[in-house]
Amino acid sequence: MKFLTLIASLLLLAGCASGPRFDTSHPSTNFDSRVQFVVLHYTNASLERSLQLLTHGEVSAHYLIGDDKNATIYKLVDENLRAWHAGESEWQGRTWLNSSSIGIEIVNPGFSETPTGGRLWYPYSEAQVQALIVLLKDISKRNGISPRHIIGHSDIAPLRKLDPGPLFPWKRLAAEGLGIWPNEQAVARRQVQFEVELPSIGWFQEELARLGYATPQTGELDVATRHVLAAFQMHYRPSRFDGVPDAQTAAMLLLLNQTK
Repeated sequence: MKFLTLIASLLLLAGCASGPRFDTSHPSTNFDSRVQFVVLHYTNASLERSLQLLTHGEVSAHYLIGDDKNATIYKLVDENLRAWHAGESEWQGRTWLNSSSIGIEIVNPGFSETPTGGRLWYPYSEAQVQALIVLLKDISKRNGISPRHIIGHSDIAPLRKLDPGPLFPWKRLAAEGLGIWPNEQAVARRQVQFEVELPSIGWFQEELARLGYATPQTGELDVATRHVLAAFQMHYRPSRFDGVPDAQTAAMLLLLNQTK
């Protein structure tokens, strides 16, 4: 009798250890992907150092694109898991984007300081750009990511970050459906109008926030607003990103916010 009681107890414990049983015959249709954004970065380090930092350091990313001849794509973190790449960040009112984004790092030195105090930025290779386009199309299709939600680290953290930098091919990605870009002829027409009368700083702040940038609404050209303006300009007008509001910046902002 004691033996039978022992067997019954063991079977009961085994049942408990396996966890609860679920009825999966009524799946809900009310859900979407956890992944809402893709955030792009440069590593500012060599491939070897980048792999070391992203696998054994305090940061991580879902993917790393190497700088070798074939631009090898390394998958470092499963997309269902949260990688530590965005840090303190905000886009379209959502904060701390690690939880809702996929991070892609690209091996690139970023920039070096010149003797005159300027910055020498380093380009991305054609192989890296091609690999990125293939990867982004795959990620976007599987997760239903809007082109508006493919953004740079500098877009979501303009007070802290500069990556992926002014040489990043945003316009080319947009042509592939992997981002948005204003019509250049329309920008030129609007620019003429804004050169007659430039909108107020408050208008710039409102339009930047409408596009997605975390922007102070002070009506003043404060330090934070200049950083946000510079981040926007680096993305859409990399030839000059000084954080100064001007007619061309106003035209691009207006048209981008009208883009569906």
